[in-house]
Amino acid sequence: MSQRGTATMIAICTAILVAAALFLASSILAPVAFALFIIALVWPLQKALQRPLPQLLALFITLAVTIVVLLGLASLTLWGFGRAAQWLIANAARFQALYMNGAGWLEGHGLYVAGTFVETFNVSWLIRFFQGVASRVNGMVGFGVVTAIFVMLGLLEVDVIRAKLAGAELGEGGRQLLVASEEIARKFRRYMLVRSVMSAFTGLAIWAFAAAAGLDLAFAWGVIAFVLNYIPFIGPLMATLLPTLFAVAQFESWQMAVAVFAGMNVIQFFSGSYIEPRIAGKALAMSPFIVLLSVFFWSFMWGLPGAFIGVPMMIAALVLCDQYEGSRWIARLLSGRTPEEGVPS
Repeated sequence: MSQRGTATMIAICTAILVAAALFLASSILAPVAFALFIIALVWPLQKALQRPLPQLLALFITLAVTIVVLLGLASLTLWGFGRAAQWLIANAARFQALYMNGAGWLEGHGLYVAGTFVETFNVSWLIRFFQGVASRVNGMVGFGVVTAIFVMLGLLEVDVIRAKLAGAELGEGGRQLLVASEEIARKFRRYMLVRSVMSAFTGLAIWAFAAAAGLDLAFAWGVIAFVLNYIPFIGPLMATLLPTLFAVAQFESWQMAVAVFAGMNVIQFFSGSYIEPRIAGKALAMSPFIVLLSVFFWSFMWGLPGAFIGVPMMIAALVLCDQYEGSRWIARLLSGRTPEEGVPS
């Protein structure tokens, strides 16, 4: 085997081992990654509060604000999916009847396998889905506590770590890492600002459209769309499919369901493909394939927290690659820019 082939095999084996370590150590690494992400977001607040206030008091206020925001998002998620689950339970017979009618229609057109599947359908799996979402959010209390501890300790160490990286002891490598860290933090804040603005816009638009269409739970669908929009691709897809499924049961008309599906997809497309790129700018441009791969990969590795933090993890990886000459080609390849635009440092 050639030297290049050996290096390739070593790289592949290393990647597999790293992925296995990330998966097996998810109970520790996921809270650490999430804590670093939160530290990057809230550090400007902590830094501003430290000027007139003692460090510990500033830390307490920063943590309190962070916890309130996270609890607010969790409460919105529980409320939205809880309302949908209640409506589903109250109309379970209607869902079952619709699927039984679907079985008859499929069998009438010679689709016996599909018809058999629909006949065995039980609406309880939908109920379990909504209950599972609520239980997962509730089950993240332990994850949140561990993350909060890491955030608290990390905020106390930011200035110390920065001084060490900027000092002469670590040399040029430390300074490069400091520059990369500051750039990652800046992009994290830009990313979350953009996603928050677009989530609010999407939630309001879905709410208005659902109310205009006469769809039950219009406000709940807006809340669910707002929360799920923080997860690229998967979140907006779920926020579109769920109201469409409920529209079938409510209106008992496939035409109305198609109209709901089309209208919500227009909103999601306009928000994600037209407005968001113009707000985010070229600084956050990434290949759509890489964005989707990041969401799926980190969802598999770390579950719901991984789905949320997958894109920020990729942003951090691209910034680190761009800092070093030997890996800069990776950042250029995976960015969403044309070769003429390049990848700004």
